[in-house]
Amino acid sequence: MITGAHSILYATDPDAARAFFRDTLGLSNVDAGDGWLIFKSPPAELAVHPTEPSASGRVELYLMCDDLKATVADLMAKGVEFTDEVSNQGWGVLTTLKVPGAGEIGLYQPRHPTAYDL
Repeated sequence: MITGAHSILYATDPDAARAFFRDTLGLSNVDAGDGWLIFKSPPAELAVHPTEPSASGRVELYLMCDDLKATVADLMAKGVEFTDEVSNQGWGVLTTLKVPGAGEIGLYQPRHPTAYDL
């Protein structure tokens, strides 16, 4: 029986990325030893999107929120850098933010039915 999902975000500066998720986003965590933090994820869902036959599969991480405008304002006040303007994609309102030492992740307010609360 599947009991959960474990996501991995590779970082060139894991300490900065861990501090971002711990201090800026306030995610609860456990220390698996020597400062190796494992974060409690918000409720999650998995979607499978089509790709070109010649393309290899890839995984992306998007955090979801109920009010994108308010969440962006809150995160900007905490110093989070956004790399894209907010855009209406039909299925949701989307932006992208920087994770220190670990690239970018998406943040969006869904307008589609969600599965994370089933």
